Amino acid sequence: MFLTHRTPQLPTPEEALRGRSTPEFSVPSRHTVLGNPLTGPYPQGLEVADFALGCFWGAERKFWQTEGVWTTLVGYQGGYTENPSYEETCSGLTGHTEAVRVVFDPQVVSYAELLKLFWESHNPTQGFRQGNDVGTQYRSALYTHSPEQAEAAQASREAYQQVLTGAGFKEISTEILPAEGRTFWPAEAYHQQYLDKNPDGYCGIGGTGATLESPSETNWGRACPTGIAPAPGA
Repeated sequence: MFLTHRTPQLPTPEEALRGRSTPEFSVPSRHTVLGNPLTGPYPQGLEVADFALGCFWGAERKFWQTEGVWTTLVGYQGGYTENPSYEETCSGLTGHTEAVRVVFDPQVVSYAELLKLFWESHNPTQGFRQGNDVGTQYRSALYTHSPEQAEAAQASREAYQQVLTGAGFKEISTEILPAEGRTFWPAEAYHQQYLDKNPDGYCGIGGTGATLESPSETNWGRACPTGIAPAPGA
């Protein structure tokens, strides 16, 4: 991936690249592992959640390997540039972070369980980096699709901060914001399920080793009941 010798800094809307009204590339129709469509509309009863935890190649694999996840796709979110490319995002001039959209069956896996996977799969205290990957595109983020998701995300952050503080880590830098108004722009075809196509490819995902309690045993796990955040079209 990309390393930079300057201090990463998010652009202002005025500084960001303008982008384009239509994408320059198409997205594959189906997931190479799960076999389901990548983009919506999705079947009734499924929910959608957006996670950013560093390089999206390894992050996506974490989620598609989870029982109850119906499909995953990677893209760019949280910035200003319309229909950005990978190169533009990595320039730091779009404001986006590399994100994974997860469509899941809440009868099989809860949003709280996905939050546990999210927190434990990366180091959320590093700001604009994950390990050796440096840049605003690697920042940790949760983009929520309902008030219930937002409540669960905030509660899980507080719970994990207690665990991290006890283990000697700094403050969590993860941004938690509504997905509304923060368009998820699907990434190029070669990024989708990259580590399925390239099993020995780069994976920069790695957690702190600190773990959360089971969501079923915590208040934050109960903050997100099933049946919320119906999955929209992409």
